[in-house]
Amino acid sequence: MLEYVELVRDPQFLLLVFVGVSAFATIMTLSGPLLDRNKFEGRMKAVSTERSKLRQQQKEQLEKEHTSPTKLRRTNQGLLKQIVDKLNLQSQFDTQGITDKLKMAGLRGPKPLYIFMFARIVLPIVFFAGAAFYLFLIHKGEQSGIFKLIMALGGLYAGYYFPNIILQNLIQRRQFSIKRAFPDSLDLLLICVESGMSIEGAFQKVAKEIGAQSIEMAEEMALTTAELSYLSERRQAYENLHKRTGLDGVKAVVTSLMQAERYGTPLAQSLRVMAQENRDMRMAEAEKKAAALPPKLTVPMIAFFLPVLFVVILGPAIIKVNAL
Repeated sequence: MLEYVELVRDPQFLLLVFVGVSAFATIMTLSGPLLDRNKFEGRMKAVSTERSKLRQQQKEQLEKEHTSPTKLRRTNQGLLKQIVDKLNLQSQFDTQGITDKLKMAGLRGPKPLYIFMFARIVLPIVFFAGAAFYLFLIHKGEQSGIFKLIMALGGLYAGYYFPNIILQNLIQRRQFSIKRAFPDSLDLLLICVESGMSIEGAFQKVAKEIGAQSIEMAEEMALTTAELSYLSERRQAYENLHKRTGLDGVKAVVTSLMQAERYGTPLAQSLRVMAQENRDMRMAEAEKKAAALPPKLTVPMIAFFLPVLFVVILGPAIIKVNAL
């Protein structure tokens, strides 16, 4: 047992483990796109499940309006839900705000909400316990106990905000994919509308065609199609599209669609203008990133390129001088 403890406390062993994990993560990252399967069918299956859920909600609403239920339906509550309900975590967090963020990340349903709230409670304890175990039992440094306690409390703080960081990263990745494919989606939507298709049929057609470019955009279009079919007001479906994406370009298009439906303005002209504006926004963002590239390359050039250049230029001269 002591041999294992000494092995874990060995800095070279910890460095070797870190290098091995980093190498494995690098290999998985590089080979991930090659091993990745087509996610479009799975996403569309999830969307069809969401459509079935909307249909079931509408059916239950109609049953409530025409009948008076005499029994409460039993639901199978999972372990996470039981823990969340027992700790009354829903009153401690902004449940609606968390739900909206989860939808923006593509995570729908009650299960991701329970997992997120459970992680916000458990991960601080896990991070604090892990940091305290390493600093007080494994680490051989000469730091004081107060310093180690402060570092362990830092782990507590990091564990509390770690779920938010992961969720924000998922939201940004999803928004980037939607923003890149949104102008093309508007072009396809414009073509469908000008050909005489209804807005529901146009959204459904775009959802099928845009999946090769962006699965996230296809998923949002399919969900909007389902909500247009089963919600009582189209305005609510358009507003839900903006809430699920959180993009300014989508908000402008949604506003145009609602105004076109309310005042009877030509929808094709609005879609054409919005498609051009979103394309200009995408180009402006690309130009902004290109303009910010030279300052970002300054430090890598100085740190990595110039030393190698000096070695290549001065190396032969130094060799000749030493030979003389």
